[in-house]
Amino acid sequence: MIRSFSALSVALVVGLSACADADSSPSPADAASDDPQVFTSAQHDYRFVAVTGGLEHPWGLQFLPDGDLLVTERPGRLRVVRDGEVLEDPVAGLPEVRVGGQGGLLDVALHPDFEENHLVYLAYAKPGDDGETGTTAVIRGVFRDHELHDVEEVFEADAWSSGRGHHGSRIAFDADGYMFISVGDRQARPGEDLRAHPSQDNSNHVGVMIRLHDDGTVPEDNPFVDDADALPEIWSYGHRNPQGLAVHPETNEVWHSEHGPQGGDKLNRILPGRNYGWPVVGWGVNYGAGTPIHEAVRAEGMEDPVHHWTPSIATSGLMIYTGDRFPAWQGDIFVGGLRGQQLARVTLDDDHRVVNEETLVRDMGRIRDVRQGPDGNIWLVFDHGADHELHIARLEPAS
Repeated sequence: MIRSFSALSVALVVGLSACADADSSPSPADAASDDPQVFTSAQHDYRFVAVTGGLEHPWGLQFLPDGDLLVTERPGRLRVVRDGEVLEDPVAGLPEVRVGGQGGLLDVALHPDFEENHLVYLAYAKPGDDGETGTTAVIRGVFRDHELHDVEEVFEADAWSSGRGHHGSRIAFDADGYMFISVGDRQARPGEDLRAHPSQDNSNHVGVMIRLHDDGTVPEDNPFVDDADALPEIWSYGHRNPQGLAVHPETNEVWHSEHGPQGGDKLNRILPGRNYGWPVVGWGVNYGAGTPIHEAVRAEGMEDPVHHWTPSIATSGLMIYTGDRFPAWQGDIFVGGLRGQQLARVTLDDDHRVVNEETLVRDMGRIRDVRQGPDGNIWLVFDHGADHELHIARLEPAS
C-alpha cells in the first residue's frame, strides 16, 4: 500500500535547555501561541512536518541526487521514497538477512562518488551457515533500475553470536574516502574480570570501530596494523553498542553515540587506537537490579566521553549540522533517542566541552536516525511498526 503524508503536520513538544534546568519538562505551552504548528527553541522557531508513513521499522536514511530517499527497513527491505510516497516494490538484489530482535537490515550509505559509480553500502545482520548465529556485515552494490547489481561483501565482523542485539552497524565516510563502521558488543555479558570482556580484546571485532578503504581493504596507517595480537581493521575499541556515527564535514573528526546499559549513554569523539572503556568504566548499572557493573567512571588509559546521558535516552542516529536553514545551530551535534523519544541538540566549545544541551522533540516516537537533508532541514526516522502513520519527518524553519 502506498501512503503519502507530505502535507501532514504533527504536533510535537519542545523541551527547555537541559543544562539550564535539568528538571524542566516540555509541554505544549512551549509552542508559539500564534501558530499551533510552530514551536520555540532557544535559538530557532521551527515546524515539525511529517513526510511519510508506509514503512516497517525503518532504520537508516540516505538522500539520492535525484531527490528520492533510500530507507532501510529492519525486516530486510530497502525502500525508495519518492515525493513523500513509499514505492510499492522493495529494491531487489539484497543478500539474505538475519531478522530478529535488534538485527535485520540496518544502515545505508552512499559512496562519496555515488553520482559517478552509483555504489550503495548496506550494513546488516548476516546469518551464519549453522543457522544459529549471526554477525554484522557490510555489502555494496551498484544501484540501477531499482536493483542492486554486482553485490559484494566488503566487511564481515568477527563478532559471531547466537544473540540478536548490539550490532552497531552504522556506516560513514570521511573526507579522505575512508569508510568507518561501528560494531557493537553483541550483548556479551561482563564477567567478574571486566578487562577480560571481548570489547577489551582486539583479537576480535566485538565492540569496535572499523576503518577501511571503500573496497574493504585495510589502510596501512590503521593503529593496529603492526600488532600481531590485534585485527588490523580496528580503529578504536572498548565500545558497547554505537548506533550513531558521523564524520564532521568541516573538521573530518569522527563522532559516535553509544548505548550504555541502564545509564551511561555516551557521545564520543573517536580517535585512533584509543580504548573507550566498556565495560571497565562507565555510569551504568545492571538492568532491573541496579547493581554496579564498572570498576569506576574513569580509568587511566581509557577515554572519557565528551558527554554522557544518565539516565539513558537510548542514543541512536547522530548528525552534525552544517546547513544554512538553522544558522545558529551550525556545528551542533544532534542525537536521536529511542527510549527517551527525543532529539538532543548538543553545543560544544572549541575544546569539545559541552556548553549547552536542548531537547527539541519529545514523545513523538523512537527516533532511529537523524540526517541533514540537501534542503538544509533536519530529517528524522521513527522506529515505528507498519501500522503507524509516521516514519519520516523533518524540522524546518518556521519563517
